[in-house]
Amino acid sequence: MYTVFLIGNIASGKSTASRYLASRGAFCVDLDQMAKNLYQPGSDIVASIADTFGWDVLDADGAVRPGVLAERAFSSAESTAALNDIVHPVLVQRLSDMLLCPSCTAGYASPELVVVEISVPAQFTDAFSMADEVLAIAAPRAVRRERAVQRGMSYDDFDRRASRQPSDEDLAGLADTVIDNTDADEGLFAKIDAWLDARGLLSSPVDRT
Repeated sequence: MYTVFLIGNIASGKSTASRYLASRGAFCVDLDQMAKNLYQPGSDIVASIADTFGWDVLDADGAVRPGVLAERAFSSAESTAALNDIVHPVLVQRLSDMLLCPSCTAGYASPELVVVEISVPAQFTDAFSMADEVLAIAAPRAVRRERAVQRGMSYDDFDRRASRQPSDEDLAGLADTVIDNTDADEGLFAKIDAWLDARGLLSSPVDRT
């Protein structure tokens, strides 16, 4: 089993790359979704979140209200760090358990390639040792900004989110390999195919004509 941590800034094409790798046969894990799955009503994590951000972040059933939590947790670097301090240790342990237990990857008796999509890589460098390779999908900020706006995000919203992410140079510094996604889609898919071929992974042919 070859484990890859897939990183990339907003509108870089990271999620597109993850979906394409899944279509090629990789077992893909969205770490954001794994974190959300920890938010079970009545759990210690949910209680800590409520203690830190206010009990009105929970609905009448005790479930986290995502919009309210996001508004408060991402209002400042300190608030974001507070949420990370609550969730991060449990999330890393859950990820470690999954990677060390192949049978936990439901439907894949022995997956050839496991891809873990990470939205905030700087917070997970302590877990990078679990990966065989850290792969970054990158594109210039100006290109990503226009992509985000075309998808319905405002310029101000993009700028706010991007300001909390590493620079393109810092992102590249976290990665073993960087795939440039300035051209997007078909160009990206061809580069991923070349990356897979170079490692002898998911060798079944793909017809993208």
